Amino acid sequence: MELKNKKWTDEEFFEMRKEVLSQWPTGSEVDLKEAVEYLKKVPEHKNFSVKLRKAKEAGITLAQPRAGVALINEHIELLKHLQDEGDADLLPSTIDSYTRQNRYDECEIGIKESLAAGRSLLNGFPGVNHGVKGCREVFEAVNLPIEARHGTPDSRLLSEIIHAAGWTSNEGGGISYNVPYAKNVSIEKSLLDWQYCDRLVGYYEEQGISINREPFGPLTGTLVPPSTSNTVAIIEALLAAEQGVKNITVGYGQCGNLVQDVAAIRALEEQVNEYLKQYGYNDVYITTVFHEWMGGFPQDEAKAFGVIASGAATAALAGATKVIVKTPHEAVGIPTKEANAAGIKATKMALNMFQGQRLPMSKELETEISIIKAETKCMMDKLFELGNGDLAVGTVKGFDAGIVDIPFAPSKFNAGKMMPARDN
Repeated sequence: MELKNKKWTDEEFFEMRKEVLSQWPTGSEVDLKEAVEYLKKVPEHKNFSVKLRKAKEAGITLAQPRAGVALINEHIELLKHLQDEGDADLLPSTIDSYTRQNRYDECEIGIKESLAAGRSLLNGFPGVNHGVKGCREVFEAVNLPIEARHGTPDSRLLSEIIHAAGWTSNEGGGISYNVPYAKNVSIEKSLLDWQYCDRLVGYYEEQGISINREPFGPLTGTLVPPSTSNTVAIIEALLAAEQGVKNITVGYGQCGNLVQDVAAIRALEEQVNEYLKQYGYNDVYITTVFHEWMGGFPQDEAKAFGVIASGAATAALAGATKVIVKTPHEAVGIPTKEANAAGIKATKMALNMFQGQRLPMSKELETEISIIKAETKCMMDKLFELGNGDLAVGTVKGFDAGIVDIPFAPSKFNAGKMMPARDN
């Protein structure tokens, strides 16, 4: 299929679906008609889109952790702990690395070895291998909305399975889940594959089911300039909207300067809405997500809580709709469920302390917002120019020309020439 920023026809989508669902045996469990009926019965408090909309209208910031293990029962135990002990507002299912590379055979081995060892030997939840049945078992065991969080350049089969299982949010995009995660996947290929994921969500929207999509804001998580991550978020939001997505959360990763971090979130929300309206997408509901510090963490847990609290406070002062939580075990490795819950509690306490407060507009904040928006507009204008008005085509050409350059990304399709620096 030729890449262009144009909504896929039903014929194109359903033809591609045959190939996608045949990639692994659990694809046969996906029945769109049954999935539509199931999703229509999902209560509002377990629908991601609805919960985000209500939070934005109430002016509060929700807390969401990251979490995922190999086996269904252990994954349920983990999520229930984060729900009941951590008091999370939204739940994740972080997907393992083999699934992210579509290496389902190796996932199967990992599941068997985890069963034999009595503990998770995968670094996440293998959603494709567990299928609709397994993912739905997880969804029905908890009382909050679930989002798939991963890093998958080709997330088509995973998307089919998780949405049919009742999970009403999927993170990622053709840039944000390719360039920071993969070396050899072309941007053209990943944009096409994510058009499929977005068209699937658009199909559900046409049946009256609201599903949230979230471009991954922090990218490489390494001092990404705000205008770079904002440009990627706007591109992915516009491409998703063209395929019929109506509920989008755009995000940004904390860099550490309070004024710049708040400015980045506010500039992003303003500008993504401006671009959506400019191109005729008038019915897309935008929310924002702020990621607590993605860089190196102190090993000392007390110090780690200081980093966590600073991120939560920034998210609140920026007015983000949700914040992605870090844990005091960040420097050590995958956290225990207790450490993960502690990170949520620390975050929620800081959110509580700052509830209803916003960083007031100042000359410095106003200047920073205008700088970020101007830099972002420069890149967006050039991408539209390179694509002769087609943003998908322009994005491929723009990466080729180094117009958008993500620092420290492994992708050979990224220029890798930009060097960010802290100046504070």
